[in-house]
Amino acid sequence: MKDLIDLERYPLGKPDNLGWKDLVESCKASLAKDGLFNLQGFFRPEALAGAVEELKPVLDHEAFTHARRHNIFFKKDIVGLESDHPALTEFETSNRTICADQMGRAAVIRLYEWRPFAQFLAAVMDKTELFTMQDPLARVNVMGYSDGQALNWHFDRSEFTTTLMLQAPDEGGDFEYDQDLRSDINPNFEGVADLLEGRRTPTLITLEPGTLNIFKGKNTAHRVTPVRGDQDRIIAVFSYYERSGVQFSEQERIGFYGRAS
Repeated sequence: MKDLIDLERYPLGKPDNLGWKDLVESCKASLAKDGLFNLQGFFRPEALAGAVEELKPVLDHEAFTHARRHNIFFKKDIVGLESDHPALTEFETSNRTICADQMGRAAVIRLYEWRPFAQFLAAVMDKTELFTMQDPLARVNVMGYSDGQALNWHFDRSEFTTTLMLQAPDEGGDFEYDQDLRSDINPNFEGVADLLEGRRTPTLITLEPGTLNIFKGKNTAHRVTPVRGDQDRIIAVFSYYERSGVQFSEQERIGFYGRAS
């Protein structure tokens, strides 16, 4: 794995090492304070170039274009809200997606299946253990955003999201978020409306290629701003669960990828 990851800087394969323990504690502190952490330079530059080279032809010619109009909740109706409430404002989301079964033994698949990677993520997230998905499509996805495409405002279904930035666009494609905008007991619909109508100032960060990002997005509103220019934004998304054997339903696969298998 040393051909992919800067293991001197990020000693993921050595859980008994003081450097590993210090890294975990630093990441946990950032998660608690900021709701995310970034490991810049996680992927080596030469590995990054190779990863883009092997995935881009698939993105260009075999990807599923996922385009939909949605509100921040990804639900048509919310109990307690009128249909014209500003918290239910709809936006356009569009990107191109390839699935794990289209990647062979690509670098991102090798990273995903490397057990010390999941062990590190579990330690940072205070989980006993994390498992790879059994789903042949959803376990690893790579998303490409071309000129004009964006991932609009939403809350995540899962507690954490793990991504690796593979290629940055010429312009745009920034990550924007409003931390802890809601909670499990307070939906804060008025705060959501304020965000969507421009009365709140979210945090904006630009992720450099090679950066590993861990993000708590269940109650933090976030989006990827529209991409501009000829170069795509390309990012890998890794899915882990606290139980083994997780798969999406056929309906979920069709909705996300346009096919069931």
